[in-house]
This record gives sequence, C-alpha cells and structure tokens, in this order.
Amino acid sequence: MLEPILGSEVLEKVLLFLLVRQKGYGREIAAHFNIDINQIQKQLKKLEEGGVVVSFLEGRTRLFQFNPSYIFLPELKILLQKAFEFYSTEEIERLKMNRRRPVRTG
Repeated sequence: MLEPILGSEVLEKVLLFLLVRQKGYGREIAAHFNIDINQIQKQLKKLEEGGVVVSFLEGRTRLFQFNPSYIFLPELKILLQKAFEFYSTEEIERLKMNRRRPVRTG
C-alpha cells in the first residue's frame, strides 16, 4: 500500500511490524512475513542509519524500535496507522498477536 511512497514493500512491512509491536528483531520480522532475513536486515540497517529506528541488545538479541527523537516520528506513525487500517482483518489480528515463549531463568 505504501510501496510507491517508501520504495519497498519489505520496508513497509518492517515499519508496520514496529508500529504494532513497538520492538522486534530481524529474524522475528522475517518469520512473521515469510521474507528472507537478508532483506529485513538490509531495511533495518537503512532505517537505523537514517535515524528512524534505534537498536539495542537484550541478551544476545539485537532489538529494533522507533527512535523517539526522530523528528518526523509522529507524522510517520500517523501515515503507517492510516495504511494499517486498510489491511485485511486477518493480517491485523496476526500482527497484533504477540506470542513469545517465556524464558526460564537460570
């Protein structure tokens, strides 16, 4: 839907994933959309270099989230939310469902 503006369908999916789930890692995003991990990592790198997202380590996993100090973040989120409303009900529910297995301590 936003591919003509963003230039990439993969980029749109990465941004929508981060909009809905607030944070995520490359392999998780790739598995959710059934896209090659290399394409996802390329987009995440591009977004991080542009200051749109920031990454941090949680254990050994590099997580990405929107950069709260990105100057156009409110406008970007409004645009993404508007596009998200036009997705199918199944895709909306699938994106909102956040199943993560609990990790045993020790």
